Amino acid sequence: MTKIKKLSNGITVIMEDMPYLRSAAFGVWVRAGSRNENATNNGIAHVIEHMLFKGTNHRDAKQIADEMAKIGGNVNAFTGKECTCYYATTLSEHLPIAIDIIADMLNNSLFEEKELKKEKRVILEEIDMYDDSPEDLVHEMIQMKIWKDHPLGYQISGTKKIVRAMSREQILEFMDTYYIGENMIISVAGQFDEIKTMKRLEEEFGSIKAASEKSGYDAGKPDYHRVTYKKEKDIEQLHLNIAFDCISYLSEKQYIFSVLNSILGGSINSRLFLQIRDKSGLTYSIYSYGSSYRDTGLFQIYAAMNPSQTSAVVKKIYKIITDIRKKGITMDELQMTKEQLKTEIILGNESAKSRMNANGKSMLYRGRIISAE
Repeated sequence: MTKIKKLSNGITVIMEDMPYLRSAAFGVWVRAGSRNENATNNGIAHVIEHMLFKGTNHRDAKQIADEMAKIGGNVNAFTGKECTCYYATTLSEHLPIAIDIIADMLNNSLFEEKELKKEKRVILEEIDMYDDSPEDLVHEMIQMKIWKDHPLGYQISGTKKIVRAMSREQILEFMDTYYIGENMIISVAGQFDEIKTMKRLEEEFGSIKAASEKSGYDAGKPDYHRVTYKKEKDIEQLHLNIAFDCISYLSEKQYIFSVLNSILGGSINSRLFLQIRDKSGLTYSIYSYGSSYRDTGLFQIYAAMNPSQTSAVVKKIYKIITDIRKKGITMDELQMTKEQLKTEIILGNESAKSRMNANGKSMLYRGRIISAE
């Protein structure tokens, strides 16, 4: 059973009781990501995510890691284009400790200059790592070019130049603007005591200010630009990404899109995989996927191949798309795909962490909980 509550400062709390488990997952979702940045601070949401693990008034970085390890739990975080999430998974009896650690990180992080300087080097290495991954690079670059000069097209990690120049004052200002009660969701799932957990959450998070005097940055809906982008790299394969203008995650057509994507290129029995990789042997890898955001989205097709096969692969991709547009899909494909998606949904919702994630995302993005049913 899922309940929605509020802390005194307006933070929304979603609690899903899963009494048959012996574990619990806890996450704090902040409506702040690279979309909320500008040309002078791109990458700052990601830098903050890193810095919250680098020490507080009560714990240094090692103590944060050690205290979670002592209870056999895991604490982690990620930054997206529209949110940042800090989460922990642990046994149910250790949930209060996990809550205390993440609350300490959010409330009392020091952002010391020496730690910031050190963590910048780590992030610069991370930027290089993505640049060395062609599969990630083509995804990032096509979005950057399609949503030209719009924050939704920014790289989440930022650029080296901007990250190097980022100051402690910029970080504190960004947190003061976005890390506020009305911008945060807390999601808890698993086996836990509801009353005690709510009391603990109020004690740990109730002091976060409800709103900010500063207004957040909103660049509005980005325009879709048709582009062709090429980047030469000294590698054997050619990596291709084709992106079409598509729906947002708020669209009523999202479920139709899920079915179509699975049939076209979202699974190993999809048309793209069977006809281009399995039957023709033209690619090492090929698949399709959606990149959906609040007010827009992209439908993307990725393929990796020998450069000599590029023309043949592109022709086959467009032929398969044209066939679906003209002739539609078969009843067998529809039934098989619906069963596949149903299985994915059910299996993907059987752990405390998956339920915490699903509830947090749903409330943050849609303002309501969508049942797996």
